[in-house]
Amino acid sequence: MVSEPRGVGRERAVRECDVVVLGGGPAGENAAAYAVAGSDRTATIVEPELVGGECSYWACIPSKVLLHPAAVRGAASALPGVTGLVGDRPLDAAAVLARRDSFIGRPDGSLMPDDSGQVRWARGAGIDVVRGAGRLVGQRTVEVVPAVGDGGATVIEARHAVVLATGSEAALPPTPGLAEARPWTSRDVTAMTEVPGSVAIIGGGVVACEAATWLSALGSEVTMIVRGGALLGGAEPFAGALVADALRQGGPGRKPVRILFGTQAYEAERDAVPAHGPGVPGGAPVTLRVEPSGHGDAGGSAGTVSADEVVVAAGRRPAVRGLGLEAVGLDPRHPPRTDAHMAVPGVAGLYAVGDVTGRAPLTHMGKYQARVCGDVIAARAEGRPVEASRFHADPGHTAVPQVVFTDPQAAWTGLTEARARAAGIDAHSVSVDLGAIAGAALQREGYTGRAQLVVDRARGVLVGATFAGPEVAELLHAATIAVVGEVPLDRLWHAVPAFPTVSEAWLRLLEAAREAGLLAAG
Repeated sequence: MVSEPRGVGRERAVRECDVVVLGGGPAGENAAAYAVAGSDRTATIVEPELVGGECSYWACIPSKVLLHPAAVRGAASALPGVTGLVGDRPLDAAAVLARRDSFIGRPDGSLMPDDSGQVRWARGAGIDVVRGAGRLVGQRTVEVVPAVGDGGATVIEARHAVVLATGSEAALPPTPGLAEARPWTSRDVTAMTEVPGSVAIIGGGVVACEAATWLSALGSEVTMIVRGGALLGGAEPFAGALVADALRQGGPGRKPVRILFGTQAYEAERDAVPAHGPGVPGGAPVTLRVEPSGHGDAGGSAGTVSADEVVVAAGRRPAVRGLGLEAVGLDPRHPPRTDAHMAVPGVAGLYAVGDVTGRAPLTHMGKYQARVCGDVIAARAEGRPVEASRFHADPGHTAVPQVVFTDPQAAWTGLTEARARAAGIDAHSVSVDLGAIAGAALQREGYTGRAQLVVDRARGVLVGATFAGPEVAELLHAATIAVVGEVPLDRLWHAVPAFPTVSEAWLRLLEAAREAGLLAAG
């Protein structure tokens, strides 16, 4: 796949290929595949861990596998004729964990998944895979230190491009004693080898809410320690409130979650914990001393929280450490800035995609950026223009779709009403009770949910949409299309939803917009 190495002394050899991608997650895979598709160009992915990345083994895929049984259990318990079949019986935790292992390719008795299937895909797509830690050592030049073994470093020179796709890493607050307590991160909680009896979760965002959902459904006593006054701070307030209410209430087969708003941990204490692999119990309880965070009027709690495990879900940061950015004149402390082509200005042949850019840390957005990036690299290699829209990943992309797979789900795209107004938009919102929609009410007894659109009154188009309720994720793509396409509300009026489906919410929302005078007077 690459040219044969040529010796440069005893410790380093030099190879050449057309495109080098640092990072083998979904963004890196897509960038490499698009850059060489339908051509004789060569690409090399440099990956120190597993091809497939965080998403495949420790994030998106395993978390959804862990969450879905709880969602099915919740739906069944709310359907007469089915409720009696499931009763109050809990989930079969061992079976749930075994199914997760089958999805991530983790062999029995192993802590690390097997990525051989992903490697076969890469090589089948004409992409070489090199195991090791890669860093820039010059323009379009990468040095790779082997992940294992005693072999020397290899230098790979890229004829066309180097793509940075190293993703992100969990951020650990500087709480005294916390690092020494060896807390779990998102990687551990998705890879857990057994369900802890009790868990303290630091954070109130997407990872924290999803983890609290599956842990409580699998039998853990969960306490969430949240600095702010709400969950899911990036969404419309009603979405976080619905998720918080559901977590606190618990339900058949699911334990109630204790949520401490306006609270922060200021110290952690735990007996000596031996080194262990992802998801392995620490073997000793953790004690967190907590105090009010002083966050607005959120109140707060003081005292101690003890648990078998503590999960830190306090955000992620771009993985730029050790990338050698300084070798090409970039600040090694910050994510590389990119233009609309995902190229790094001022450094010829250097691109960056996915979480490492700090733009939108979501797998689907990283893959979107990677598709653009790969197409740009291919076009430039072939001397073709890159002015068309598909060669531009909007740096200010506001229609970023996000789904939180709690029960109820929360899903949103575009701007919240507050952010739209802060941006100077004459924003007006309309909302409907999803429980009043026939298609939703048919799904389960006591269906609770809400949908909201944010409208730019001056242009008559949507700039944001939020849905909260069971299975609302399937409503989101239509909203994303409407926001990205800037479809006028008057035109959306003619998109007739099928009856009886939850999508009938779109008709009710547009009726609310008409009543508010947001559709053309005619």
